[in-house]
Amino acid sequence: MAEEVVLLDFWASMFGMRVRIALAEKGIKYEYREEDLRNKSDLLLQMNPVHKKIPVLIHNGKPICESLIIVQYIDEVWNDKSPLLPSDPYKRAQARFWADFIDKKVYDTGRKLWTTKGEENETAKKELVEIFKTLEEELGEKPYFGGETFGFMDVAFVTFYSWFYAFETFGEFSMEAEHPKIIAWAKRCMQKESVAKTLPDRQKVYEFALDLRKRNLGE
Repeated sequence: MAEEVVLLDFWASMFGMRVRIALAEKGIKYEYREEDLRNKSDLLLQMNPVHKKIPVLIHNGKPICESLIIVQYIDEVWNDKSPLLPSDPYKRAQARFWADFIDKKVYDTGRKLWTTKGEENETAKKELVEIFKTLEEELGEKPYFGGETFGFMDVAFVTFYSWFYAFETFGEFSMEAEHPKIIAWAKRCMQKESVAKTLPDRQKVYEFALDLRKRNLGE
């Protein structure tokens, strides 16, 4: 029986991009369905009734929700090529820990840069710089977060690269100056076709974030 794979997603979602990169790494053909987040489809509400969020992977009619869970599912189901999680249980646990750190820290703090201003915005910028310093320390001198090969934590984090320009502009700081190792790592990841073809143009993402800012702050 032919595999039926459908992805409900939104172009600018760093979470959805993770799933697209994982599918590309595995060479999986799928149907992409762009969601209007202000007018969510009946299919999205039916497939993810708990959170009502993208991304949702529908595999042979069964939904899998939450991006990191989806990426792990993809890695387990299509395990014949490009493994994303390490085989060693400890290394696998570490990869999951850092991916969870990214979810809890980078998104929420980065989001404050375009939803706040004044002192709150300045605090968010300082927090984000410290978060990136922690991630740089974890990366160390390795080419990728998991070591020599592109893996789970890289997939979890590299999708934010398309949002770095928005972070820099709203936070008034330079990623290249503050975090050169992360920029070098991101450029290394961008040499992979799965990443380069998935990440949207940073200017387009910035304009989207600017629109969100205007709506949030009434500017």
